[in-house]
Amino acid sequence: MGFAEPWRYELNLPRDPRVPGIARTTLRAVLRSHGLDELLDRAELLASELITNAVCHTGGPASLVLRWTHPALRISVRDNDPNPSVARAPAPTLDARREALDGRGLLLLDALADRWGRHALSSGPSDTRSPGAPTGKSVWCELSLPAPTATA
Repeated sequence: MGFAEPWRYELNLPRDPRVPGIARTTLRAVLRSHGLDELLDRAELLASELITNAVCHTGGPASLVLRWTHPALRISVRDNDPNPSVARAPAPTLDARREALDGRGLLLLDALADRWGRHALSSGPSDTRSPGAPTGKSVWCELSLPAPTATA
């Protein structure tokens, strides 16, 4: 598989306190095997934040989806809670969050991701959805490789 070829991995995770560590280990293995070490630190921190939020604030399982479309890596975390726990709002300043034990997720996404957002996994009344259709939300972020610099 060439470096620029697209790929996708999905890891389904139960609601368990060990899940963030398992997700980080999996993410590291995938990125290293695809030669994307340059994105590893940011990807690991952001994926861990998104997975931890899903595990701590929803009542069910989550999934981690890693998708590469050269030159961007999209990290998505899906859960079954349709609540928009992550919403775009004016992010608090770092000084305002310094003493807080939580609530730094938006700051991390804004500071480290090239793009991020969320979307509902289903819409409309439940009686119009097909059986087995996913419900909940997906929170995602994208990290891009820097453009190659021209050499003289």
